[in-house]
Amino acid sequence: MKSTLTLKQTKTTLENIEIIGDAKNFNVDLDEISNDSGVQIFQMKLTAEVPSELPVLSLRWKFPAHNVKGVWSTNALHEKRLRADWEEPTVESRVSVDAPIICLYGHEDENIQTFACADVINTLQMEAPIREEDNLIYCQVKFFTEKMAPTDSYETQIRIDNRQQNFSKSIQAVGAWWETFESLQPMEVFEACKLPLYSTWYSYHQNITVEGLLEECRLSSKLGYQVIIVDDGWQTKDNNRGYDFTGDWQPDRTPNMKEFVAGVHGIGMKFMLWYSVPFCGVKSKAYQTFKGKFLTENHRWAPVFDPRYPEVREYLIDIYATALRDWNMDGFKLDFIDDFKIYPETVLTKENGRDYASVNAAVDRLMSDVAKTLIEIKPAILIEFRQKYIGPAMRKYGNMFRAFDAPNDSLTNRIRITDVKLLCGKTVVHSDMMEWHYDEPVELGALQFVNILFSVPQLSVRMAEVSEEYRQMIGFYTNYWMEKRAVLMDGEFVACKPSSNYPILKSSKGDQIIYGVYEDMMVNCESSFSKIDFINGKRTEKIHVTFDHEIGNCLVTIYNCKGIVIKKSELEIKEQIYDFDVPASGLITLEKIAAL
Repeated sequence: MKSTLTLKQTKTTLENIEIIGDAKNFNVDLDEISNDSGVQIFQMKLTAEVPSELPVLSLRWKFPAHNVKGVWSTNALHEKRLRADWEEPTVESRVSVDAPIICLYGHEDENIQTFACADVINTLQMEAPIREEDNLIYCQVKFFTEKMAPTDSYETQIRIDNRQQNFSKSIQAVGAWWETFESLQPMEVFEACKLPLYSTWYSYHQNITVEGLLEECRLSSKLGYQVIIVDDGWQTKDNNRGYDFTGDWQPDRTPNMKEFVAGVHGIGMKFMLWYSVPFCGVKSKAYQTFKGKFLTENHRWAPVFDPRYPEVREYLIDIYATALRDWNMDGFKLDFIDDFKIYPETVLTKENGRDYASVNAAVDRLMSDVAKTLIEIKPAILIEFRQKYIGPAMRKYGNMFRAFDAPNDSLTNRIRITDVKLLCGKTVVHSDMMEWHYDEPVELGALQFVNILFSVPQLSVRMAEVSEEYRQMIGFYTNYWMEKRAVLMDGEFVACKPSSNYPILKSSKGDQIIYGVYEDMMVNCESSFSKIDFINGKRTEKIHVTFDHEIGNCLVTIYNCKGIVIKKSELEIKEQIYDFDVPASGLITLEKIAAL
């Protein structure tokens, strides 16, 4: 049934917006608090005379499905299609999973409608399906599907953007809107967040040795890598890729950790260490200590700490703070945050020593306290999270977001990087670690690199086993990335053709624009820049470009993937179509020659 709804208008509003559900003890007010140039912001308030359980309610509106090609969300990945109303909701977000935003876009990448919610802590369901009976889009934000503690009030905002602009800009604007809330101020980003990084995970898994990794640091640092993440395996001699020994976090395999960190620093690299935050393995001492203080003991990998207990939060915070003080590390990779969630056996009450009823609220408290404690010890601390925990709340606790695992999968890596980058603002996006089969031709292996150039490169191969031509490729593209990172990382970023997996990406800053071209299609070049680069992220050796106006004389340089100059010449660029011959995984640069 529909609830009682009071709708206050400031100017104009969606005529058909409504609240669906039984409000029970609550009064519901929906107030349009802003309506400016195609962007509306509504404030929804629920109030009750006495604390009561929040009822399941939906905010819903509809509009004709004109020119809707697809639907973007943080979890759509390869399938950004328009869904039917009988399918499962598109988005379920909470503090540590995805983000409450949906963008419907058109056939020319234009924004049709982007809507988002300011409640980034509690569980929300969102969808924008089409109903086959009437070909209308039914947008919905569904609240309180997950039980919450009784309250006498609740308040949030919903932002709806109908502006005619590239969908990338509408998504980026939502990220900027979230930043306007005092409770969602992002963690500070440091220069070290934007340094090429070596990870041990794909190259070593749990089979690490200190001397072996120091050698990896020596070799990779020569090619431009300035940070290492020592992943799983440092804390246990078990190498079965399991989590039975998590929870104690003692360096059993690397007992001289302080000296290890000092050795890495001596090479000139920064040192980060991996922790799986929620897991407490059954073979750990911590498991016995915290018995009965888990969200579940039936997880497929390990029991999951319950962060609603203050002693659990204190224990975890102390683990990280002690490691930082004792070992002088530079940062942390804090993993599996999304496994803090409600399980069938989780009791949602504030009792028996729990100071929170809500798991989501307790996660926010835990991670806020972790970040605060670590920053107090080392202000320029590095903290990395990976998809799916890349929402606006997570930006408070971390300054590096990594694309979810995509081993040897350049396409998926590019899609995931792009999805994260569109929403994460100045929080730095990293690629998933690059790897390849060592016998693969370098032009094919290089596809792993050219597909991630709009993020910070993470590398995970055994450098001693990499061929000389692969080292040339790694060195060339790492150096190129460092030279161009101001454009690639801090420029105006636009993603093209989301339904086709972003076959063209571009970023511009100042007088330079860089295009990543990943399919054989025409690049419509913005010719106002004096420096234009095209990265050939495919096997075919042609890049097709149409220039929107005449540039004039340019110095044209073509490189292969190892950085060898194939051709260097002058060319007068006119307002027309050009087919450039560029080696697979190579690039072409155009630089306008100033007139005398």
